[in-house]
Amino acid sequence: MGDFNQAVILDSIRRSDEGLSRVELSASAGLAAQTVSNICRRLLDSGLIVEAGKETSGPGKPRTILRLNPRGMYAIGLHIDPALTSYALLDAVGTVLVSVHEPTDLASTPAEAVAAMGASIRRIIKDSGVDEERIAGVGVATPGPVDAASGTVVNPPHMPGWTRVPLRDILQETTGLAVVIDKDVTASAVAELWAGADNSATDFVYIYVGTGIGAGLVLNDEVVRGSSGNVGEIGHIIADPAGPECDCGRRGCVKATCMPETMVALAREAGALPAENPLAPNPLLDDMMALAQAAADGNPAAVEVVAQSARRMAGAVSVLTNLLDVERVVFGGPFWPALAPSYLVQMPQLLADLSVTSCIHSVEVVGTIVSSGEEAFGAACLVMEKTFSPRAAQLLLDAKP
Repeated sequence: MGDFNQAVILDSIRRSDEGLSRVELSASAGLAAQTVSNICRRLLDSGLIVEAGKETSGPGKPRTILRLNPRGMYAIGLHIDPALTSYALLDAVGTVLVSVHEPTDLASTPAEAVAAMGASIRRIIKDSGVDEERIAGVGVATPGPVDAASGTVVNPPHMPGWTRVPLRDILQETTGLAVVIDKDVTASAVAELWAGADNSATDFVYIYVGTGIGAGLVLNDEVVRGSSGNVGEIGHIIADPAGPECDCGRRGCVKATCMPETMVALAREAGALPAENPLAPNPLLDDMMALAQAAADGNPAAVEVVAQSARRMAGAVSVLTNLLDVERVVFGGPFWPALAPSYLVQMPQLLADLSVTSCIHSVEVVGTIVSSGEEAFGAACLVMEKTFSPRAAQLLLDAKP
């Protein structure tokens, strides 16, 4: 209970741009004034929060304002993608202090590649000059599926040989830091909550459009992870019953209809894109941006490919919005910028047509507030979430013999 109450206080302070007084914290958290005072004293002593001046509002003693101390804690994020590995160093208020990108090493063995990532993290820490004692840990976002209990990545697509790689153990050994691992889409949902601290939406679906497509679920202001940490595997939701056959034996699954590589193949077949350039460093991303530009320029074939993609994606997303009764859908991921102009225009009406609650509430469609190219920010937010966010699971007691 003490850990939970402390997380409540920290979360309340970080969500307030102007900071909060002890009186305001007691009122908002529903905790006794003495309890709040004791927690704040511990947080001040640890350096996680600071006193930021006094505020007078009416008669009585001026109130001391408390804010997060940016230098009170740091977190490192590691985002692993089949094409690109990204790193970020964040301070306690979420400011990105260091951002590094490098090609993902698929030529070495997975163990060697992950050890090299650990070495890169050590270099980032050394070059940044931050107090290592203040680094709370490393958050890792990786394509699923993952085995959260053992900290391993199981068999990510487009990463041959990466079968049951013990990411957590290798990184803890090479960095000397605590490591938390989650799926990339889950990390993105966490980042959306973290970056949008003052946003009132507490229930939404996050659709991650990367080399693969997945969903992150946020209900009652908490990220849902599932029993094994693999919630959001939507590849076999049927998006178009008349679509192509999937490797599962059914037709029109997300995996067979909505992936960026599917869109590029359709556009190339329709003549909306030139032949593939095998020498391009990131051909799929380049092709998606070219497809988006062709659609923006009015190329009929490109316009139809993107429009068909929006219709199919809406069919899959509506399954989630109807099942969970959420009011918001957030799109993000490396390929989202290419799709944003068309999706943001078409998707709201498509979802409204498919919604069973359209007569009660609308479904808002927005793009992520996290900048494209900063996926490692979401990975670092996994550490921030563990430290700052109160979760109901913290109130559960372990079984004792």
